[in-house]
Amino acid sequence: MLCVRQVCLFTLRRYQARTLCSDLLLSQINDCTHEDEVFSLVGRNKARLSEKHVGNALNMLWQLQKKRPFLLRTSDYVRNHSQFLTLCVLAENKVEHMEDEVIVDTLYSILRLNVEDHISLAKVLVTEAWKRLERLSLPALSKFALCLYKQHRHFSPIIGQVAHIVDMKLDSIQDIRILSVLMISISEVITESFRDRLLHKAEQLLEEHEAHFNYARRTLQFLQTVKLKYHPLLEKCNRIFLKSASHLDIRSISHIFGLYEQLGFDNAEFRLIAKQLLSETVDDHFDPERFAKLFFSLGPMAGSKVRERLLATAVNMAEEFSSHQVLMILKTMRKMKCRNSHLLKKMASVLHKHLDSYHVLQLVKLTQYLVALHCQDLELFAKLKMLLLGYLKSSVIPADTAAVIRVLAMLPSFQVEEMIINKAAAVLPQCRLHHLNYIATALVKWNHHGQFHWQNSSELCAKLLQKLNDYGFQRLQKANNLNLLLEELPYVNGEWFEEVLTEETLAMCQHLRDQITWANVLPLSYFLIKSEHRCPALFDRIASVTVENIDKIPTSEIYFILFLFSALNYDPPDNEEFFKSCIQHLTSNLSHLETYHLVLLGHVLAMAGYFPPVLITTIFNVSFLSKLDAQLKVLPDTVKKRVHLSLMKLNRAVCLECPEFHIPWFHEPYCKRVFHNSMSQINPQRQHIHRMLTEILGGSHYSRVSVVTPYYYEIDFECVLDVNKKPLSYVAQNIALGGVGGIHLRHDIKDEGRKALPPGAQRIALEFLDSKAFSKDYSRHLKGEPAVKKRHLEMLGYRVVQIPHFEWNSMVLSTKSEQLEYLRQQLYGIQ
Repeated sequence: MLCVRQVCLFTLRRYQARTLCSDLLLSQINDCTHEDEVFSLVGRNKARLSEKHVGNALNMLWQLQKKRPFLLRTSDYVRNHSQFLTLCVLAENKVEHMEDEVIVDTLYSILRLNVEDHISLAKVLVTEAWKRLERLSLPALSKFALCLYKQHRHFSPIIGQVAHIVDMKLDSIQDIRILSVLMISISEVITESFRDRLLHKAEQLLEEHEAHFNYARRTLQFLQTVKLKYHPLLEKCNRIFLKSASHLDIRSISHIFGLYEQLGFDNAEFRLIAKQLLSETVDDHFDPERFAKLFFSLGPMAGSKVRERLLATAVNMAEEFSSHQVLMILKTMRKMKCRNSHLLKKMASVLHKHLDSYHVLQLVKLTQYLVALHCQDLELFAKLKMLLLGYLKSSVIPADTAAVIRVLAMLPSFQVEEMIINKAAAVLPQCRLHHLNYIATALVKWNHHGQFHWQNSSELCAKLLQKLNDYGFQRLQKANNLNLLLEELPYVNGEWFEEVLTEETLAMCQHLRDQITWANVLPLSYFLIKSEHRCPALFDRIASVTVENIDKIPTSEIYFILFLFSALNYDPPDNEEFFKSCIQHLTSNLSHLETYHLVLLGHVLAMAGYFPPVLITTIFNVSFLSKLDAQLKVLPDTVKKRVHLSLMKLNRAVCLECPEFHIPWFHEPYCKRVFHNSMSQINPQRQHIHRMLTEILGGSHYSRVSVVTPYYYEIDFECVLDVNKKPLSYVAQNIALGGVGGIHLRHDIKDEGRKALPPGAQRIALEFLDSKAFSKDYSRHLKGEPAVKKRHLEMLGYRVVQIPHFEWNSMVLSTKSEQLEYLRQQLYGIQ
């Protein structure tokens, strides 16, 4: 008995000593401040390392690296150390004994140390975690999913199982950090309904908790992956970025801008903050990666001085840029409309050494940037041509084939090979509408410039174009899902689509109009605006769906729906109810709209004859206009010009139609600048009309040409008829038909021509309306802008005579005498 007791005591003491020793070793590993200390402990205690020690050691190696700035990390040193291999071997042998969280932490650590994901340890860890998938805690599941994502296992069966678990446990997830990681990890394998549940859950958690900007960034990344512009989440994420401004650095700002760009979202307030933060770092010393991100983010909104410093730094650093950074710089130069030939030459010279490292779609983008920037390096274009043709010969992906053919047509002095035509013909049956459009655009261009140089080339091109037409019709006729059709339409434009497929597309949209919902009225409205076709059946359906679902449609999307009706001058059956619902929804949510969006919105409503008091008083307020002025400085030039013009038109409309608001006309200096920078020319058509007008009235002194009215409307011709309909002569006739080109000087609006008219006299504005003034369908309905102009000219005291191009150029008016008679009828009202 005594012997047994002694054995037990010995065993217990040994176990306690071993436990104490183990705990001490674990503490020593956790207290390490350098990788060499970890490796030293591993080397001295190989035989005693348990699965917990190994896991902690690998995790500590990553934690030590993580504490260092990115550029000072020594991952290569760690990976190549002999004791690191020992750790990996020990870990692989002890995987089955590891706890669930240790397995996931170990996998995460070795991946963050940039260990190749195909090494046996990574495979064993993934396999073991897969076995335990159902019992992993939500934090561990999130971390494991992130590891799979970093290994590019986007479509693997494991990710499918992770998605299933998330689906089952979604209601119990209350941490936005965990949810945001899971969302981007499973984004490629989820259904549309599951996607929507994830979005609503993320929206809820972002609202309830103080979210870190990284969680918002991951949420945006999810939206980008699923290709969904979901406004409620975008706006919530943007508010988080604004609150987290002090924590944003160059990398995070450039990442956010990149995501915004891909999602088609913008925010002037974020731009202002980003510009301020980035401008403070312009004179810092940069590595190429950080500078490329700075150039991408700050370049398009920088002032002239900062812009020059950025360009100068880019020139000095050009040789150090990687292939990806060169692409980023050129993309930004195009966005900036950069005219710096020195930088462009530098970038072109650097490109020569990088060309072979680009994949096909990068080459496509590169070609687009160089052509847009007017690069003159013919040798570079020759190399691009060879690489693109090489990819084209081996390509089996229709989208890539179409994209390559499209950019080949952009290359200067390109001679078309028969192989290209044959390759295009081979992929046509698999092409989507925008791919067909790419190929058709290239063929039409090559044919127009005579770039086919082999026998029967024109005949082959004609046959291919006919096939393109046939496949386009077939694709439309087979369409049975409006959402899928609308996915293709934003990328389709150009003469071929407009001439061949627009009407067929509209007919198919009309056939599928029962599928119009609040979720797809925006892309459908985009397409109809772009097509400029007035389709009552679709317009009426959009209006009714909008009214029924007004609370579901994001406030910022209402503008484009209203623009459709205002720009194409269409009143739905319940016109008052439609506009009332939209206006009420908008005025209740003005705080959710961008400052410049309010201006665009005010203009589009004014075009339709609506002037909501709360919107008008908000816009024409000194503090609002000051804020608008500040934000316009960071917006793209195209947006800036559109907002300036819209504000002027809104100001004019309010002055003319709503004098009760007592809003002053303050756009005279702006209008003078615009007119000074765009001296008009009278085209031959208008010169011809003016000669006839002179003949009818009895002399050139009875009419004026290219007249600027009060509030700066420009009209083609003006004349005055007295009470007996006899023309009155202009005393101060300071415009005459010019010489070559018909250049005219505009009248000042305060000249003699604006003197009070004799009693009963009538001022007539005669306008020639070209095709741009009308919708492109057979109705030839007057669009919103010319209709508003007529309304305003009448308020200014004119009788407006509009001459539609389709009447003037018709067979009915094929002779001079018929045209003279037509003009007399329009002027004198003779029936």
